[in-house]
Amino acid sequence: MNRLAVFDCDGTLVDSAANICLAMEACFAKAELPLPPRRLTRRVVGLSLVEAVRTLHPDAPHDRHVGMAEDYKQAFHDLRSRGLVAEPLFDGIAEAIARIETAGWLLGVATGKSDRGLGFCLDHNRIAHHFVTLQTADRHPSKPHPSMLEAAMAEAGAEPATTVMIGDTAFDIGMAKQAGVTAIGVAWGYHEPAELFAEGADHVVSDPRELPPLLESLR
Repeated sequence: MNRLAVFDCDGTLVDSAANICLAMEACFAKAELPLPPRRLTRRVVGLSLVEAVRTLHPDAPHDRHVGMAEDYKQAFHDLRSRGLVAEPLFDGIAEAIARIETAGWLLGVATGKSDRGLGFCLDHNRIAHHFVTLQTADRHPSKPHPSMLEAAMAEAGAEPATTVMIGDTAFDIGMAKQAGVTAIGVAWGYHEPAELFAEGADHVVSDPRELPPLLESLR
């Protein structure tokens, strides 16, 4: 059975918090609502857009959440068209995923991004070729629902016992636990290590260079 390492994107592979905050502020401004504090916006990174908006503006009806999510997408697209979107890889990530792949793991991504957003991000950072399965919010319920991981395992020919989920938020860890896979938290993202352990993380690493030897130890 294949070994599969599935990565979250925002906050795990790339640092995209600044862009997400700008787009969220734009969609709230269009709705003539007070702008959400950035510390709260960072907390919802990883959720699907509708769920993220609902968390930040819980009193609105569902159709308002859907409309604001579409406004967020347009705001993000506008930022990208103006050359204002920066989604740099965290230091050491490119080397870590190359080493993990060389060690015989198949790689995947499970993210709250759209197909288009994820494709652009991976292509821009020249890492798309590493991943055999890409799961996004376009086709799945929001994390922590296990659907993304279940689909990734099916596509990669892996089982829960041979799969790890690597992410920076409690949503990633919760998804991993629901899917029955090993949950690895990363400390360079948007939720604190204590939160990741509280959600059930099996391991939390503080540097991408720790990932290849950790995964090797899990064989």
